[in-house]
Amino acid sequence: MFVPVILATFRLSQTKGWVLPSVLLMSGASLLSLASTFFPNRTLTGMKWVVLAAFFALTVVGFFSYLRNARTILTAHLYTAISIYLLLGMQWFAVYSAIDVFRPGSFLFNNAAIADRQSELLYFSLVTLTTVGYGDIVPLDGEVRMLAALEGVTGVLYVAITVALLVSAYKGPAQE
Repeated sequence: MFVPVILATFRLSQTKGWVLPSVLLMSGASLLSLASTFFPNRTLTGMKWVVLAAFFALTVVGFFSYLRNARTILTAHLYTAISIYLLLGMQWFAVYSAIDVFRPGSFLFNNAAIADRQSELLYFSLVTLTTVGYGDIVPLDGEVRMLAALEGVTGVLYVAITVALLVSAYKGPAQE
């Protein structure tokens, strides 16, 4: 879980102005994760997910500003675009995990025995972001259903906006 957090923090640390917020959020998430491991508590666990969601949101904004300011498209920009999409999935996953901690029963899992709720929520987030929506995990509360709909809209808009940005910044081979 913390590999994307550490990599995103490292990448954001290379951009002036993003270092302090990203390090503070990453440190807070790490401390809350450690505290919730040694002192199992719903509040600590939920706060860990809230801080992670904020971190992923900050990372998405930071990476998207890098992508938006591109004058020409390099391989790094394409990797950044892919990273943003996956980080959006991680952000929504953290939001759903926080909801699952603070409001148990907000999701209906159709599997008989759920061994790892976090894996299921990550799966739900990625399936919702891509607007596939298999229906094997269903948000029950109205607020969670609206968040899932918002995630689907976010996934579609991100792809459309990113393709437009990349195409407008693309400079083909020089015509001779």
